[in-house]
Amino acid sequence: MASRNTGIDKVMIRDLAEILNETDLTDIEIEQGDLRIRVSRQVTIQAAAPQPIYAQAPAAAPAAVAAPIAAPAGDPSKNAIPSPMVGTVYLSPAPGARAFIEVGTQVKEGQTLLIIEAMKTMNQIPSPRAGTVTAILVEDSQPVEYGELLVVIE
Repeated sequence: MASRNTGIDKVMIRDLAEILNETDLTDIEIEQGDLRIRVSRQVTIQAAAPQPIYAQAPAAAPAAVAAPIAAPAGDPSKNAIPSPMVGTVYLSPAPGARAFIEVGTQVKEGQTLLIIEAMKTMNQIPSPRAGTVTAILVEDSQPVEYGELLVVIE
């Protein structure tokens, strides 16, 4: 009977963690035979330069045009959540499914706000704090750049 190697390759895990740090990815996964290793890290989100903030048009009024909302008191960028990566934004978990959030949604810290697909990997973007969604600054399937503002939470 052949014995199976069930030991964890710590060197491989360290190498994968180093790749995460070098490339600013949030997670990486490899598969070799029956072994699958996934390494991920939590991203600290920093506010980007202030940009105009627009409210998403209500779903009940398809003819309505998104209107600018008043800038939050103080620095508007402190309430905006920037994209931690380059990719494509998805506002729902699957096509045709209900969106994770809408303007007016109360969110908890860690709650998924949206998904960004980067290099065929779906990355859930968590809320860094609890609050109310006052604006969604991106549209479903929209490409985003690193640091681009996604959502405003007050």
